[in-house]
Amino acid sequence: MTINEIISEEIGIKVNQVEAAVSLLDDGNTVPFISRYRKEATGGLDDDQLRRLSERLTYLRGLESRREEVASLIDGQGKLTDEIREALASASTLTEIDDIYRPYRPKRKTRASVARDRGLEPLAELIMAQRHKYDGTLEEIAGAYVNEETGVPDADSALAGACDIIAENISDTAEYRRRLREITLKYGVIESKKLTDAPVYEQYYEHSEKASSIPSHRILALNRGEKEGALKVSVTVDRELTLNYLMNEVVSDPSSPAFGLISATVCDSYDRLIAPSVEREIRASLFDAASEAAIGLFSQNLRALLMQAPLKGKTVLGYDPGYRTGCKLAVVTPTGSVLDTAVIYPTKPHEKIAEAKRTVERLIRKYGVDVIAIGNGTASGESEMFISGLLREIDCDTKYIIVSEAGASVYSASKNGAEEFPDFDVTERSAVSIARRLQDPLAELVKIEPKSIGVGQYQHDMKEARLDEALAGVVESCVNSVGVDLNTASYSLLSYISGINITIAKNIVKYRDENGEFTSRAQVLKVPRLGAKAYEQAAGFLRVSNSDEVLDNTGVHPESYSVAAALLDKFGYTKEEVRGGGLRGLPEKVRSYGADKLAEEWGCGAPTLNDIAGELAKPGRDVREDLPLPQLKERALTIEELTEGMELDGVVRNVIDFGAFVDIGVHQDGLVHISEISNRFIRHPSEVLSVGHQVKVWVKSIDRARGRIGLTMKK
Repeated sequence: MTINEIISEEIGIKVNQVEAAVSLLDDGNTVPFISRYRKEATGGLDDDQLRRLSERLTYLRGLESRREEVASLIDGQGKLTDEIREALASASTLTEIDDIYRPYRPKRKTRASVARDRGLEPLAELIMAQRHKYDGTLEEIAGAYVNEETGVPDADSALAGACDIIAENISDTAEYRRRLREITLKYGVIESKKLTDAPVYEQYYEHSEKASSIPSHRILALNRGEKEGALKVSVTVDRELTLNYLMNEVVSDPSSPAFGLISATVCDSYDRLIAPSVEREIRASLFDAASEAAIGLFSQNLRALLMQAPLKGKTVLGYDPGYRTGCKLAVVTPTGSVLDTAVIYPTKPHEKIAEAKRTVERLIRKYGVDVIAIGNGTASGESEMFISGLLREIDCDTKYIIVSEAGASVYSASKNGAEEFPDFDVTERSAVSIARRLQDPLAELVKIEPKSIGVGQYQHDMKEARLDEALAGVVESCVNSVGVDLNTASYSLLSYISGINITIAKNIVKYRDENGEFTSRAQVLKVPRLGAKAYEQAAGFLRVSNSDEVLDNTGVHPESYSVAAALLDKFGYTKEEVRGGGLRGLPEKVRSYGADKLAEEWGCGAPTLNDIAGELAKPGRDVREDLPLPQLKERALTIEELTEGMELDGVVRNVIDFGAFVDIGVHQDGLVHISEISNRFIRHPSEVLSVGHQVKVWVKSIDRARGRIGLTMKK
């Protein structure tokens, strides 16, 4: 099968769709651009399908390159046979290709290589022939290879060296290794034993589980426990099972005088060479699979977090809780500008509560604060009780909400944070970030490394480059699906736009600062380093709300402006009517008339035409507008107030393999175990829940000593 055919089968799309997508990617087009503006070419492949296609294309091309490299290396030794060519052609993983290359790979010094240097390979071949009868005993035959000068002092040494060669040859046989991997993975067991006291890994002190069915989160937990020196982890399998397979493959004549030597050599080859290697390979493959599953979940959680509805039109007081250094405050306008900052000390060790109340009340009254966003880190519980009590005392309409501050400190100490607020200290920047991530989660969170946002599990144990690549793809997808205002977007936000890198993004901001606001999309072509190709990729995702061209504030690509104009003219609309609030009935008119008929008339595709009609119906629409807004609070709960069976409204903070953590208005998030999510069977919590979901839960259990709350979604 060709690479395109393999991808077609794996993703479940047509070969011609793959061919079109590959051609577009090879021409330098980005996934967001292809997904949004080349639907006719790809048959409507979406962002997720295109990213999977791109990842597999990269892997399979790398596989093909390695296949050719190995063939060339073996051919260079004059050993490339038709059988090896066929084996390489049918190999579907890098591991299989490396297995084929193993016998021909330059080796470091081994017992077998030493034996070969001593001239014992002919003896090994003679023994491996397993003749029914030899000319003399094997010891007598081996005596002919005794040579003090080469390091073979006696017949036993000669036989031992020959068996080392046989053992290595058995270990290097690709088919044996492949089958033993399959057997070990199918019938093997992952075992862990305690090495040192580490209560967090107590459940794994004496643990065993089938390798073929162990969940990914336990693989990652065991790996971390081993890395931290708390656990000893191994893969075990019934030795008799694996040796029976090898014996059946290697032994050709049980009645041969060589049978005893061959049997012992098979055991040596398996125990010394094959088993440790196969165990490493299986653990690596399990880790890779677990990492991919965890990265997939992290990506899903990150997407849900980034795409939460923005809280528009609200003045927000960002509140970064703390103890010794106090709680930092920042008042932020609906457009993200900072009006004022302050520091209060309502928590231990200072407990200047009266003074703190006066400061917060002054800020609320002076700036008309609508919402107080409290970070959920250190001292957030005490801070919530303080704010909740204050709001009841001063009788105002201000509400509050707990906001995840994961990554806020990373942003605050970053070069990005210092550039944005050079006169603020680190904690003041955190308070601003906490407020802004409530106002527009996407615009603020793009300033933080995605892996620092805290909606995954075991993210520090995964392959960093792969995690970064996957999460960056999620951010890119989210940013382009929403679009950005060219006149207000930070360079961090702009850098995720299709076709724009960090250098161009900074150039856009610099041009804006020096020349004033952009008045059209086309004006961005004046930005240094932003050429025609970058403009083609980026233009449709950039918005200019004050442009004379109303289409500049929509998702209509400039290449389709003429089609949009023809569409308006066809149904008697003007661009001013678009600017006035949109043409709600246009999509229906297009459907009634026939999108295919219009598309043929104007030389475009029906998908593009329908997209244009949708954009003209709701110009400048934010795709997040239909999502539920954050739940604002008026009073705080404590864990002491909870009772079993209590009904509560909550917000999902994180989805993991075994459940979901839900914010119920108490400092500690509660855990809904997977078994308590639904009355129907579900394989994973993500089938029902995602980050930001507002849910109704009931308290199932309370462990006040350890601060743990068990929740259920089953009434």
